[in-house]
Amino acid sequence: MSIPRRLNTCNFEAMQPIELDACKQALDKNGFAVINAVFTDHEIMGITDCIKMAGKNRRPKDVFAVRKIFTAFPGIKEKLLNNSIKSIVHSFFGSDYFLVKGLYFNKPSLSNWFVAYHQDLSIAVSNKTDAAVYKCWTVKGDSFGVQPPVGILEKIYTIRIHLDDCTPANGALHVIPGSHTQGIYEAADLTEIKKTEVICGVPKGGIMLMRPLLLHASHKSVSSGDRRVLHLEFCNTGLPENIQWAEKELIF
Repeated sequence: MSIPRRLNTCNFEAMQPIELDACKQALDKNGFAVINAVFTDHEIMGITDCIKMAGKNRRPKDVFAVRKIFTAFPGIKEKLLNNSIKSIVHSFFGSDYFLVKGLYFNKPSLSNWFVAYHQDLSIAVSNKTDAAVYKCWTVKGDSFGVQPPVGILEKIYTIRIHLDDCTPANGALHVIPGSHTQGIYEAADLTEIKKTEVICGVPKGGIMLMRPLLLHASHKSVSSGDRRVLHLEFCNTGLPENIQWAEKELIF
């Protein structure tokens, strides 16, 4: 089921309560929602300037996938966590939510890849434990990636900020509506439900809200342009067994 068209054609600040409620219901039911015109062209330019300045000190291939963006791109935090995003976090998630991960992705023709259907099961933490509730440890830069208890994943929300028009031609996400309600999937479970997929185009300056347990995939780009996305994850709880979030940033 796609998001009602009227939610895709209005500015966030101009949305009426009934539209906000419909968008919230879509996020809860389908696991995703799209809101256009959250960032102006001027705001997008300020964000891209931060990325370009930091990119001068990186090899070109490193600028297509960057972790810990608030450290990697000085000055970008205030530009991303503006009043609109704070209002969206407050309205859709809750005033107790804080940021726990920030990533940057681009998908230009010279650094292109296909991503099969998956769920976002890994969180970024600063320390390691032998506690059995954590699985699939990896080392990612100066922090660890790990799969936490499913109850933690169910409390996380993602905001994907689009710096370019995102279309089927340049790698828009394919998603399975409602798949976030079924826990963690095994690969063998996907054959039938893939028939219900939806392609989520998002215009420049728009955002996609999603739940990490939503099954999603991304095809290779067949466009010569960029598809730059800033991926922010938010949660409202501490972690069991004295594990700490690696990138915790307070919003309110």
